[in-house]
Amino acid sequence: MARVHDEAVIARSPAQLTATEAPAVPGQPRTWQLSGVLDAHSSAEVQQRLGRHLGRATGPFCLDLTELHGIDSAGAATLVDLWRQSQARGVLLQVVGAQPAVIEKLAQFRVNPTLAPTPPAAGLFEALGDAAWQNTLALRDFIVLAADVTVGAALALLRPHRLRWGALLQQSSLMGSQALGIVGLITFLIGLTLAFQSAYQLRQFGAAIYVATLTAISMVREMGPLITAILVAGRSGSSITSEVATMKVGEEIDALHVMGIPFVDFVAVPKLLAMLVTVPLLTVLADVLGIVGGWIVGMVYLDLAPRPYLQKTIDALVAKDLATGLFKSVVFAWGIALIGLYYGAGVRGGAQEVGRATTASVVSGIFFIIVADSLFSILFYVVLG
Repeated sequence: MARVHDEAVIARSPAQLTATEAPAVPGQPRTWQLSGVLDAHSSAEVQQRLGRHLGRATGPFCLDLTELHGIDSAGAATLVDLWRQSQARGVLLQVVGAQPAVIEKLAQFRVNPTLAPTPPAAGLFEALGDAAWQNTLALRDFIVLAADVTVGAALALLRPHRLRWGALLQQSSLMGSQALGIVGLITFLIGLTLAFQSAYQLRQFGAAIYVATLTAISMVREMGPLITAILVAGRSGSSITSEVATMKVGEEIDALHVMGIPFVDFVAVPKLLAMLVTVPLLTVLADVLGIVGGWIVGMVYLDLAPRPYLQKTIDALVAKDLATGLFKSVVFAWGIALIGLYYGAGVRGGAQEVGRATTASVVSGIFFIIVADSLFSILFYVVLG
């Protein structure tokens, strides 16, 4: 599907009409897509928006009604008026995918807009090629946004007087202090589970004391950063997406541009810096509570003395374990924030699209975390041993 550049959304209950414009492909007419229900409540806005674009059209103009599921007399009159405007200007207006009910309504006005045949469904290779192209465009847009926000964050650190400290502290509180409870509880239970599972095997060989070693290294190098990042992606990553998407739908981002306020500096940079600060701190908390969970299992279930267990934990951990875990947490935080910003800023549509973008953001964030963690595990094993 061609990339959307302009959109009019008329939201009402119970139906919603969305009009989206696709840029013209060389040799193809410019296409508008109508979906939902076209009636008296939505026709005025649609007529104004489409009429403005039709007035600038210099070639064939295509109206795709495949997803238009309902129409009344006011909606039909809107389409008729658009058709008459095209006739007056000598512009060919084609209608694609009109449902029988739409054709019947238009026939009542005794007009005959050019009905273009509905294009055939894309084949397998065509669909794969289109998906690959769209993913390439999405990756390009993400890289551009990531570069802009990362450079903006670096410049903000070099020029602290330009940083919005109030917004940074507020975002840090939302992402950090308010997430202490859920992160602490989950990682404590993860530590308990790791200790129980390892104790089940090690106690058979009289090596129960090594539960401390296994739990500590697993939490610090792997489970602590991983679980914390997944929780933050579901909690704070989704919040970033929904907030930015709501600003996009409400045209607040456009208002910032009109006032000459950069979106990157005003909105994106405080969120990225807050994420980079809070996720490593939450990871340290997760490491500690996971080790505490294993310690409790060692004392209660394995009858190990508290002091030897803690000493074994301290002996097992080295500086590279802590460094690799914190490095992972920084990369995870960077990816979570940028993915949330990307999906939020790319929303086109109404409230329904905000929900879809939020869901896509969480899924993509968790996918990024798992893939990055796997690559880091391989890299650190090869390089650091």
